[in-house]
Amino acid sequence: MVHERDAGAGVFGDFPTWVPSEGPPPPDTDFDALMIFGGSMHVDQGDGHRWLTPEKEFIREHLGCGTPILGVCLGSQLLAEAAGAHPHRMTDPEIGWYHIEITEAGAADPVVGPLAPSVELFEWHHYAAPLPPGAVELARTPACVQAFRIDGKRAWGLQFHAEVTRENLSGWLDGWENSEAVQTDLDPDAIRAASEARIEQQNEVGRQLAERFLAEAARS
Repeated sequence: MVHERDAGAGVFGDFPTWVPSEGPPPPDTDFDALMIFGGSMHVDQGDGHRWLTPEKEFIREHLGCGTPILGVCLGSQLLAEAAGAHPHRMTDPEIGWYHIEITEAGAADPVVGPLAPSVELFEWHHYAAPLPPGAVELARTPACVQAFRIDGKRAWGLQFHAEVTRENLSGWLDGWENSEAVQTDLDPDAIRAASEARIEQQNEVGRQLAERFLAEAARS
């Protein structure tokens, strides 16, 4: 599930894509797994993006029936809401490269575990989601939950952008002046320089993370 064409699966792989803003989901609802990606809209902006409400119901339905799900950034917030949490705007967004601490539960997790004890990854989000009921925190920064797993549901939420390609990340930074990020005191040139130095290593981390999720999904 892709919310904007420049915020898709990236290095996670090449998969059939549904863009909720462009129409209803495919008629075949027997999915092996769902990946839900990010976007510049926010989880509580249903009035401006009317497709968000049916998308949330779609996610809630598949969470309930046990479809393996991996949510990224906005996707993780939508998943958290479907599971009973209430995502909210952060006082200060996380945009750029952040050190992420893997929790004890995260170190034992089949998807997130190999990132322990910590990892530096790219983030771009103004909202965060608290831990949903029945979920386990897998990773964190001082600002918010960075990864969670909903026990018994084979569903993971990731706040960081391990999927983003060099090209897409560069495009996001090119659009800085037209994004909410322009309201911060962050330096897009510094973020771009840091990204050039780190993106290849992150891309490998992202590929392996997606492979682990798909391996877990295939166990069903």
